[in-house]
Amino acid sequence: MTFKEVLLAEFDAEIAATRSVLGRLPDEAFAWKPHERSMSLGGLATHLAQIPHWGDSILQQDAHDLQRDQTGRAPELSSRAEVMSVFDRHAAEVRQTLIERPDAELMSTWSLKSGGHLIMSMPKISALRRFLLNHLIHHRAQMTVYLRLQNVPLPPLYGPTADETL
Repeated sequence: MTFKEVLLAEFDAEIAATRSVLGRLPDEAFAWKPHERSMSLGGLATHLAQIPHWGDSILQQDAHDLQRDQTGRAPELSSRAEVMSVFDRHAAEVRQTLIERPDAELMSTWSLKSGGHLIMSMPKISALRRFLLNHLIHHRAQMTVYLRLQNVPLPPLYGPTADETL
């Protein structure tokens, strides 16, 4: 099994799990925040929808400079349908880009910089796991707390939840 095949299996599983959580978003609660300093539910959902897009950047470039990135935050999405559409589009794009890359390229170095100053470097495969998959898992877990506080039943992710079995 190649590195790419292993990564694709993990990618597909985490994308499916995240999609199942995003599919529970209550449109009427997008402005809700669990705390004044927290992101709104819609803001967190927007962030989750955008995370896979980092994968294309990692796979297609050798570095990302935070100070040169002028894109800023994406506008907050306002419905579950919009979130699902953006998430599905970004996930499909990065999956296709990953399929097209040879294993050797996944082992090449990717760097994160700020104003030309090196923050970290690692193989692209590690950067994909850290900045895409682990980041996705982290914020998906955060979203399950938001959903629980909104009394939304949680889907099974790695096993049954208090709401559903596998």
